[in-house]
Amino acid sequence: MEIKTIFVVGAGQMGSGIAQVSAQAGFNVVLNDINDDVVNRGLSVIDKNLQRNFQKGKITHEEATAFLNRIRPSTSLEDATDVDIVIEAVVEKMETKAMIFSELDKIAPPHAIFATCTSSLPITRIASGTKRPERVIGTHFMNPVPQMRMVEVIRGLTTTAEVFEIVKQLLQKMGKTVAESKDVPGFITNRILMIWINEAIWLHYEGVGTVEEIDDIVKGMNHPVGPLSAADFIGLDTVLNILEVLVKEYGDRRYRPAPILKQYVDAGWLGRKSGRGFYQYE
Repeated sequence: MEIKTIFVVGAGQMGSGIAQVSAQAGFNVVLNDINDDVVNRGLSVIDKNLQRNFQKGKITHEEATAFLNRIRPSTSLEDATDVDIVIEAVVEKMETKAMIFSELDKIAPPHAIFATCTSSLPITRIASGTKRPERVIGTHFMNPVPQMRMVEVIRGLTTTAEVFEIVKQLLQKMGKTVAESKDVPGFITNRILMIWINEAIWLHYEGVGTVEEIDDIVKGMNHPVGPLSAADFIGLDTVLNILEVLVKEYGDRRYRPAPILKQYVDAGWLGRKSGRGFYQYE
């Protein structure tokens, strides 16, 4: 099976990044979200990234234009009638993802693969809501997608070896490195990452150190970024959603979100994307 057209659901930070690397790899892309404003914001981010790469001499102006022209905007799931793979990158909520895949199951052609960019939810559970569970797979891209090479790939219980190989080759064409994880909540990445971030949030909440002190100490141990900066970059709402999934699935207090994280999310302080989180941004 040859992948020619990719349908990306979600035009936010992750989805727009996936659409960009897909277009740069030579694929036709449909970038879908709930309305024109959200889709256009995603396209604007992609355009800025491509122009930045042009100014750095990484691509030509003609290439930047060609890459952007390969991405078709969409506000309807009905536009998935002739795609080869769906890559879903929406909010980390099981009910939202299940609803999207249930609808796409009726629209996308039978050969189409369903890939979810979930960072914590079990793939087998997501697949069970479709009529093609053997063609559902997890593709956990790292953020920011255009810069981060690693993609964590997760097979569900019924995902076929053929689907895994097709997706692996697709990701390699995008310039990504593939690492496989078993289908457990949080997989490898967030079983580790969320403990690191959550412990730093608890330290700040308990007054053990300021935001800057906590991050500086961690960076002093040769980490390129501190845990609270990382949380702001990921999005505090996303961090909270992942932690709540992990607490529910494992019943482990290590994943219990600090109260201050819930307060920040309630206040709309979501990190970089909202202009304020543990740090303030322009």
